Order: sequence, then structure tokens, then C-alpha cells
Amino acid sequence: MDLGIKGKKAIINGGSAGMGKGSALALAKEGVDLYISARGEKRLEETCEEIVKATGVSVKPIIADHSSDEGRERILSACPDPDILVGTCTPPPFTYSYEKVSTEEWRQTLDVALLSPVEFMKAIIPGMVERKWGRIVNIGTGAAKTPTEVRILSGPPRAALVNYSVAVSKKVAKHYVVINNILPGMHHTASIADRYNKLAEENGTTYDEEIEKFVNHWKIPAKKFGSSDDLGSFVAMFCSEQASYVIGQSLVIDGGIGNTCLLYTSPSPRDRTRSRMPSSA
Repeated sequence: MDLGIKGKKAIINGGSAGMGKGSALALAKEGVDLYISARGEKRLEETCEEIVKATGVSVKPIIADHSSDEGRERILSACPDPDILVGTCTPPPFTYSYEKVSTEEWRQTLDVALLSPVEFMKAIIPGMVERKWGRIVNIGTGAAKTPTEVRILSGPPRAALVNYSVAVSKKVAKHYVVINNILPGMHHTASIADRYNKLAEENGTTYDEEIEKFVNHWKIPAKKFGSSDDLGSFVAMFCSEQASYVIGQSLVIDGGIGNTCLLYTSPSPRDRTRSRMPSSA
């Protein structure tokens, strides 16, 4: 199906790996020219080269921390008038006690997960309104709708971003600017691969066996982790012409865990070694 976005320009923040990369690739396959930001130069360059070879679209790498004023200025200088904005970021680690989360940790997480996407939206929405077309997709976390102590640093800032996005979406929808959210659960990403390969080496198991342990411990109904490339396809759909009537929605892609009775309860101390890992969302 033609999504009607060929020739559009997109900023993908945090697009060098994982769900950001999956989103970038899906948009590139639809003919969208990309401006991909990330902090790590090597992986960013490799991702951009891979996408160019696979799709032939224009892809510009931008080495920048999108949570900083300087980083945002660098990104917006490279692409001041994007048609599409997709935002994601490396999530904070699991937490096992709300009492041990420091004020500095809160500030850092709020800068990355809430204030950065808000500042980008404020900067680019006026241009989208003037041009009468725009698409914004914020990739958050399922914990924004399913609160849990182990993801207390991840959920609240993204819940606030969902609230903000929905409020703004209602105001700009009449100008054909569409804003939505995707709230993922566990997905195969570079950080997940690093973590579980390390666990497999420590435990004398395999990557797949460690994933299976996690899936069984947290009772994920789909019995697997999600694919970042599959998630990217939903991002592309939210950016399509066909999404013009989809306003302020939050799509949960979590393998069904948010609908189960047993949600994310803190594991016992004995289980924490095998379960402690950075969430992909």
C-alpha cells in the first residue's frame, strides 16, 4: 500500500539503533528522506549507510544529544522544516525501589523523555501548521499506561508526554498536523542483545534461552519479544496520508502483557540478577 509520503522529510531522534532505526528504515522504504540524530558517531554512520544502500533515499547523520539545547539546535539547523518527527531514546534502567531513585536521576530522565520531545514539538509544529501538513510520532513505553515500580523512571515522564501530545493534537488537527504515540513493551534492540548475550555468557546459556526466561517470568502472552522493524511499520502508518483521522492515539505494542492480570511486579532478590536489564522502552 502506498502511504503517500514519498519525498517528505523526517527527523528521527535516537534513530541509529533499535526502534528508532526500525522506524527510520520503514519510512525510508516509503521514499522519505531522513535526518537521523544519535550520540554515537560510528553506529550512526553505519545505520545511515545501511539505509541508503537498502532504499536509495537521502539520509543525513547528525551527531547530537537531542536532550540538550545545543543538540536540538544542531538537529533543527540541519532540518528546520521537517514534515515528520519521530522521537525515541535509550530508556532508563529498571528500578527496584522508588525510594532509591535520586532527584538527579529524575532530572536526567525528564530531560530526555519529556522535555526534549516537548521542545522539538514546540519548534516544528508552527511550520507544519503553516504548510498544512505534519506527522509526529512519539515512541514511549507501555509503562506509561501500565504503571509499575520496576519502570518508575520510564513510565511517569512518558505518561506526561502522552498527556501533552494528546492535548496538543486536538489543537492542531484542523491544520492536518497529526500527533500520536506508540507505547512498546519488550523488543529486540541493540541494548537488549548486548544485555542478554552477556547474561547468556555468564549463565552458560544462549540468548534465546535468556529471552525465554524473561518471557516466562513476566508472563508475556505472545511468548516472545517484539521486532523493532515490525514496530517501525506502525510508525510509518501513523506518518501516512491515511492516518489523517487518527488524532492523539496511543498504540500499545507489548505482546499482551498490559492486558494480563499479573503485570510488572518487582521480582524477588533472587530473580533480580536474571531479570535486571534495560527496558527496550
